Amino acid sequence: MSTPVLGSLHVYPVKSLAGTALREMTVEPWGAVGDRRWLLVGADHGALTQREHPRLALVSARQLPGGGLRLEAAGTEPLEVAVPDPAAGHLTVRIFRSKPEAVPAGPQADAWFSAYLGCEVRLVHMDAPEHARPITSSHGREGETVSFADSLPFLLTTSASLEGLNSLIAEGDRAAEGPLPMNRFRPGLVVDGTRPWEEDGWRRVRVGAVSFRVAKPCARCVITTTDQQTAVRGREPLRTLGRHRRDGNKLLFGQLLVPEQRGTLRIGDTVEVLERAD
Repeated sequence: MSTPVLGSLHVYPVKSLAGTALREMTVEPWGAVGDRRWLLVGADHGALTQREHPRLALVSARQLPGGGLRLEAAGTEPLEVAVPDPAAGHLTVRIFRSKPEAVPAGPQADAWFSAYLGCEVRLVHMDAPEHARPITSSHGREGETVSFADSLPFLLTTSASLEGLNSLIAEGDRAAEGPLPMNRFRPGLVVDGTRPWEEDGWRRVRVGAVSFRVAKPCARCVITTTDQQTAVRGREPLRTLGRHRRDGNKLLFGQLLVPEQRGTLRIGDTVEVLERAD
């Protein structure tokens, strides 16, 4: 059996928009630098994602020097958005059970996204660690925070488990929907060199020089059924996960992590399992 290594790294500058592959990633307590620090909200200031708007998958948000964004989508003119000045004021937004403070990006960005989606939308930015959200999951600990990610700072998947899942999909009666690419699951860390589902038994890992607590499996939602290149929805992988990877009403793929210190991750870093389930 080969030694597990970090095969790829990904960040999603704006929650639910297309991701960006990295060669290295800086780890902070509340998530990777540049990951999900921007969020789209509706007229009620509630978070908007691919759950409601699958076409968000087709929008690219590339990070610029200084932290700003370059937004691109077919049929629109690209737009560059600077990091907004927090002196202009904050907006209370809603994402699941939490209500963090964020800085509005401004009318130009709002108009760009509103025209693309055909509804009133605002773009906001989480500007400082003190505005990060307390982790509300029962698997979080006192003082732990997260950016605009769903529940915990990092998501780890393995290429072997994706291969295993695609094999299960191919055995079903809707094999035409597979094989699925990893981008359906929107991970931050992808590990190569494991056995399928081996990560289920991990409780602490070290990736390069950074250790993480493996907090819980990731329950998957309808976003995984959305083709990230076309925004078309199907039935996989939820149909197959429901048959083979169900825990009550949760359909599982990947593991959610909390970092135990700051550091830098690089492609090819060794992944060492520090603690396994009893």
